[in-house]
Amino acid sequence: MDPHLGRQVPAVSRIALTPAAARLVRRLRERHGPLMFHQSGGCCDGSSPMCYPLGEFRTGGSDVLLAELAVEGVPERVGFWMAAEQFELWRHTHLTVDVVPGRGSGFSLEAPEGVRFLIRSRLLTDAEARVLDTLDELHKGAG
Repeated sequence: MDPHLGRQVPAVSRIALTPAAARLVRRLRERHGPLMFHQSGGCCDGSSPMCYPLGEFRTGGSDVLLAELAVEGVPERVGFWMAAEQFELWRHTHLTVDVVPGRGSGFSLEAPEGVRFLIRSRLLTDAEARVLDTLDELHKGAG
C-alpha cells in the first residue's frame, strides 16, 4: 500500500543489483561499514556508480536519491544517489548495478578488489514509467 496514493501500486523500482553486485556490497560492508552509491554522470569513471562509506560523499540539492536498496546480509539499506542532471537524462530507464573484472576509479571502494561496478540499463515500460512518475510527483509535493 502506498501511503501517498492510499492504494496498492505495482512493485516498480528504478534500480536493482545483480547477485554478483550484492555479494560485493556485502563484502565491502563487512570491511567499511554502512555504504552508499553515487553516480555523477561526469567524464571518465563518473558515469559509473561509485561506492563510498556512508556519508563520505556529500549529497545535496543537485542529487536525486533513486532508491534505498535492501541487500540480503546488509543490516541497513544502501542509498543510491545520482546527479540530478544525469537523472533527467536517465529517468526513463531501469538501472541494474553489476560488477565486472577490471579497475575503475580509485575513489570507489571496490577498486582494490580488481573489479568495478557498472550500470546496465533498459527502458522502463509505459506502465512502470507512469507509476514512477506519479510517485516522483507525490514525493516532490511531500518534500
